Amino acid sequence: MNQRLYFDSVMSRTIRKYIDCRSFPNDIGCTLAISGSKKEVFKVALRHAVEEHGHKDTPELRRQIRNMLLPEKNLKIKKHKKGELQ
Repeated sequence: MNQRLYFDSVMSRTIRKYIDCRSFPNDIGCTLAISGSKKEVFKVALRHAVEEHGHKDTPELRRQIRNMLLPEKNLKIKKHKKGELQ
């Protein structure tokens, strides 16, 4: 199997994950949404939680973030009204 066919085959079986800050209470009005592989989303979400939201990188935070990751197939895009996000 050539590399492109192998890549397409693996990617079609990979369930992408997402996390959206709008789904969780936060003090900064964060609207960030992250989507990608489980590993990618976890890594970026952890960094974001620490750097932007001021959380401590603890085993509990890591567990919480892992539990917040949702399959992208459940992603529902909310259309915002013009000027809603400022």
